[in-house]
Amino acid sequence: MKTSNLLNKLVFLFVGLALITSCKDDDNNTMTPETISEIAAATPDLSNLVAALQRANLVATLDAPGTYTVFAPTNAAFSAFLTANNFATLNDVPVNVLTQVLLNHVIAEELPAASLTTGYKNTLATYAATNLNLSMFVNTTDGVKLNGVSNVVTPNIEATNGIIHVVDAVIGIPTVVTFATADPNFSTLVSALTTLTPATDFVTILSNTSKAYTVFAPTNAAFTALGTPPAEPVLTKVLLHHVVEGNIQSGGLTPNGTTTAPSLEGDNLMITLPGTGGNIANMTDGSGNSNIGIIAVNIQAGNGVMHAINKVAIPNTEN
Repeated sequence: MKTSNLLNKLVFLFVGLALITSCKDDDNNTMTPETISEIAAATPDLSNLVAALQRANLVATLDAPGTYTVFAPTNAAFSAFLTANNFATLNDVPVNVLTQVLLNHVIAEELPAASLTTGYKNTLATYAATNLNLSMFVNTTDGVKLNGVSNVVTPNIEATNGIIHVVDAVIGIPTVVTFATADPNFSTLVSALTTLTPATDFVTILSNTSKAYTVFAPTNAAFTALGTPPAEPVLTKVLLHHVVEGNIQSGGLTPNGTTTAPSLEGDNLMITLPGTGGNIANMTDGSGNSNIGIIAVNIQAGNGVMHAINKVAIPNTEN
């Protein structure tokens, strides 16, 4: 009888301890930051990011279940962004602009630092009033650099709905110039647009956010195959022959047919789907060369889109 009472008391004691421990664990879980937005809110150096998320009504987005990669700018990064864009405070940034800038820091998949490779990823930001996601150029040659302007300084902060990488600069909405300068595959194109054609301010033209451009961007190898570039007046026409007004993604091309696109130089470019010889599409330039391959498509910027090509297009005026 005494043994039975003792056993009952021990069972009661163990059950009570288990309940107390469980309650403490629940309390601890409640207090421990878990989601991306909770971790940001608990990190003093991300307080400006949290304020920006609140202003843009995006806290719930980064609290929601899912898998996200967030490149989180520090307080100093936000201060530099405000100064560079002549905003006194976050409250001076238009909400629609702030929303897209913040979404431009988010990728809809979980990418630890070891999984990041050099190339393009889509962010949650979108082009104009469309559902076309903006691109981000990730360069892992030396650390991790995003769009040529922002470096990962603290990687791999795990959350229940993704991962955070702290960065040292706000990643603004890119233009087609952003990608040309950030991607080393287009360094010769950048030289042609700047050093070799000083009489034309191509950077200002292609940075214009009030217009949209489609740029067929020759790779470094394409310029190497061209040989010695022509003199500035001719080269200027050649470069203008690679630019079309409007935002033409590959999905806007005629399937199983040819799309005619007038270039800024004046001659038409003819884009044919599907491509041949391993190309996504083929392009015929103004001088009739039909073996120009479109090898990468839909590098979407905030003022247009880029497609990489493997040969330099020559307008008819060069014959």
